[in-house]
Order: sequence, then C-alpha cells, then structure tokens
Amino acid sequence: MSRGLAWGLVLGLPALGALAALPLLPWEDSGYAVSMAINLLMYVVLATAWAIFSGTGGYVSLATAAFFGLGAYAVAVLGGHLAWPWVLACAAGVSALVAVFVGLATLRLSGVYFVIFSFGLAELIRQFVIWYEANVSGTVGRYVFLDISQAQILWQLCALTLALFFLGWLLGRSRLGLAMRMIGDDELVARHCGVNTARTKLLVFALSAVFMGLAGAVMAPRWTYIDPQIAFNPMVSFQTLIMALLGGAAKLHGPLLGVIPMVLLFEYLWTSFPNYYSILLGLSFVLIVYLLPRGVLGLLEKSAKGGGA
Repeated sequence: MSRGLAWGLVLGLPALGALAALPLLPWEDSGYAVSMAINLLMYVVLATAWAIFSGTGGYVSLATAAFFGLGAYAVAVLGGHLAWPWVLACAAGVSALVAVFVGLATLRLSGVYFVIFSFGLAELIRQFVIWYEANVSGTVGRYVFLDISQAQILWQLCALTLALFFLGWLLGRSRLGLAMRMIGDDELVARHCGVNTARTKLLVFALSAVFMGLAGAVMAPRWTYIDPQIAFNPMVSFQTLIMALLGGAAKLHGPLLGVIPMVLLFEYLWTSFPNYYSILLGLSFVLIVYLLPRGVLGLLEKSAKGGGA
C-alpha cells in the first residue's frame, strides 16, 4: 500500500463515515447539515470525476453539466417505471454512450477548441431536451416522485464517492492511467511511444462521464421537479472546474482541497449576494487561476520541496 493511499484511508474514511452518520444524530439543525453534506459530496464526485480525465490528460472540459443533466433526466423519465438500481444503470449507460459518441468526434481537438466544444455540448443537449419536451412529450419539465429520503441520497453519494476513489486509484496504477498521464505530459511523444491516444482518451472520458451521470441521477429525487434549466445548469460545469483547479487536479485527492472551502464559499455568496453571484463566481475563478495555477496541492508540494531544500 502506498503512503498516499494509507493517508487517504486514515483521513478520508472517518470523514466519510462522519458525513454518513449525520442523519442519525438528534440535532435540531440536522436537516441543514445533511443538505450541506449532500452538496459537498456531490461536488466531490463531480470534481474528482472531472480531474480523472481533465486533470490527468490536460483537456479542460466544460461538459460536466451535460452528463450530470443526462443522469438527472434519466431518473425523471424512468424513475416511475423501473427499479432504482436499473434507473442508475440506465443513467450511467446513457452518459457513457453520449461520451463515446461525442468523444469519437471531438477528442481530436485540443486546447481552447475542446473547451469551447465541451461547453457547447452541454448547451446543445439542453436545447435538444427543451425541443423534445415541447414538441414530442408536450411538457416543459417533469416531476420526480420517488420514495428516496435526504438521508438515502447522502448514503448513495457516500457509496459513489468510495467507488470513484477506488476506481481512480486502480486507474492510476494501470497501464491505461499511465497512458493518460503520458498524454497529459506530451501527446505527440505518447503516440511515438505506441500509446493509442484516441482509445485511451475515449475510455477515460467515458469513465468520467459515468460518474457525473450517476451523481445527477442520485441528486434528482432531491428536487422533485426537473426541467432542462435545472438539470443542465452551466453553473455546475463552472463550479466543478473552479473547485478542481483550486485543489489541484493533477492528483486524485487534489479536488478535495478545493471542494470543501468552495462549497462553503458558494453557499455564503448565494445566500448573501444572490444578485451578484455570477460576478463573484467569475472573480473567484480569475483569482484562482492567477494566484494558484497549480492549486493548493501544487502550493503545498512546492512548500515541502522548499522546506526540504
């Protein structure tokens, strides 16, 4: 067992257990604590899934809202017809299929072109769902009436977080993970070394999309009512990006260092300055990129090297 994994188990498992125990505690404000824990774990899953592909491969994606929304809409459409495990399986399958289909056409792009296309993908899917709902199903949104409590949503997110970190750890030790890191360092060199870059990017992109879709599916019963504006909210993509970059997306546990403070900050900004939230969100993004280009994790590593010298 590596030293990093050992520390992750020592610190992460008790913290996750404490979050899972919140609904069982007899607090007067336990509802608010559970709500905050749900938001925290949702973004832990999204930011970590984002980092698995974008942080390792160097492809900055703004398609998080697309896969998150697909998972949420899968629940809205199928939740009343299938058992819950099958609904989650369909949400994961739809997200993976869309990721593969889109990846075949777009993962040859790089740099700003991929960023623009990934943002456009979320908007394209949102507009398509609006058109379909208005012209085919005859409704603008859908109600989600499922017997799933806030506590159950929290516990499902805990399980999803554990599964994501376990698979991320396995990926980091696999040949696929090594190939993805080589692509992030220099894609041309990776090709010359015999790495099938197209297949590698496609597989990791699909894996990342699966967890984003599952996060959307698990969160869907919390809202009761879902429409394209809620499910495919572009703020989800930007907030996920900010959190991952703040923590440091180069390592699996890096986004955690960004999710915790930013969830608290976004909650404060939304409740205190709702009319200026978008402006403050953009300002925070600029400051993070300018002051912490490698994130908190990069700053800590730099300080450790400096102290060792």
